[in-house]
Amino acid sequence: MRIFGISLTAMLLFGFPFMVTLLGSLILYLLIEMPDMAGPMIIALVQQIITGVTQPALVCVPMFILSASIITSGESAGRLIRMLKVFVGHLPGGLAITTNAGCTLFGAVSGSTQATVAAVGGTMRPMLLEAGYKSSFTLGLIINASDIAFLIPPSIGFIVYGVATNTSIGTLFLAGVIPGLLILLLFSLYCFVYSKAQKIPLLPRTSWAERRMALKEGFPVLGFPGIIIGGIYTGIFSPTEAAAAAVLYAIILETFIYKSLTVHRLVDAFLQTGVITGVVFILVGAGQAFSFLIGFLQIPAQLLPPLFGSEPSMLKVITIVVAVYFVACMFVDPIVAIFILSPIFQPYVVGAGVDPILLGVLVTLQAAIGSATPPFGCDIFTAQLIFRRPYLEVIGHAPPFLLILILVTIILIAFPNIALLLPNLAAGG
Repeated sequence: MRIFGISLTAMLLFGFPFMVTLLGSLILYLLIEMPDMAGPMIIALVQQIITGVTQPALVCVPMFILSASIITSGESAGRLIRMLKVFVGHLPGGLAITTNAGCTLFGAVSGSTQATVAAVGGTMRPMLLEAGYKSSFTLGLIINASDIAFLIPPSIGFIVYGVATNTSIGTLFLAGVIPGLLILLLFSLYCFVYSKAQKIPLLPRTSWAERRMALKEGFPVLGFPGIIIGGIYTGIFSPTEAAAAAVLYAIILETFIYKSLTVHRLVDAFLQTGVITGVVFILVGAGQAFSFLIGFLQIPAQLLPPLFGSEPSMLKVITIVVAVYFVACMFVDPIVAIFILSPIFQPYVVGAGVDPILLGVLVTLQAAIGSATPPFGCDIFTAQLIFRRPYLEVIGHAPPFLLILILVTIILIAFPNIALLLPNLAAGG
């Protein structure tokens, strides 16, 4: 696979989109290394791409993206931020805590880290800078707090993992809630300490009248986690039905309550959804094709037995899988990493008796970390594009948040019931 690695690295350095680098490198590898079989293999790869993007569970992806596009084009995101700000803005680190909470709640609509960077970061960064926070801190905060969106339902990462491993997506959604809230808590504690240490001036405390007004305006946005998490937890909705309900609620909210959704904005939301969905599905298809090729070449059968050894323990399997995802997601798109690596590790995961739900949370957490970690974290480049800041400034304050995310990974491995509590309660109910 040397040709593939050289081609992939070169195309990434020249700035090609990742979907182009992956598929282009696959075709180049076949033409050079397997010229006699290139034609049939390319046809097989096309069939694998089609198989990857026609999974029934993926139907909910464009609908969740559409609901996020609708509220982003309207007033929901702004009202959500104002509601949070009036309650915690006067505390030490209040604006940073508002950013963390805003990313968490917006993640309950979009399920996408990049959409959260754009929606919440675009609103909060000017406020943070005006309050006295350093630019590098605001960027590190935004791209890492957006990671929470990958764990809070409806997470696109959970959907892809569920499809790749045939694991219940609804159960994965429930399992991500408490870990996501744990990250929110630890990030907020760090922001509290940081603001005290940096002597960031406090904002004035708002009156209860202002709080009641902001709560009245922003409270309807909280209907999204109620529909998605509550609907799935109680068994009213499947993930796909919850996605459809979220779209309907977004249209009702922005049209009849906030009265901000026009025909033009709705058309733009549909167009934006089409573009983002196209990118996601191409990445899924490319991951399926690559997974097929390395399986055909029997590469996992050559590499994994020496790595795991005979009869590996549950802890060893979890540690190796988490470490591989942690590194892989720094270099490739998390969606592709999940789709490629999950089927490869599945036999060892099953053999060691690892709970697939727990592993799904750990894997998705590593994908979230990779989204904001150098050298190729997708949220880093999203922040560069949106905020027009240099690469080194974007990643300058990433280490403290990265250490917190690694700590959460360790906590989940040591105390798996943190992730499994809600799924177990739902199953018991």
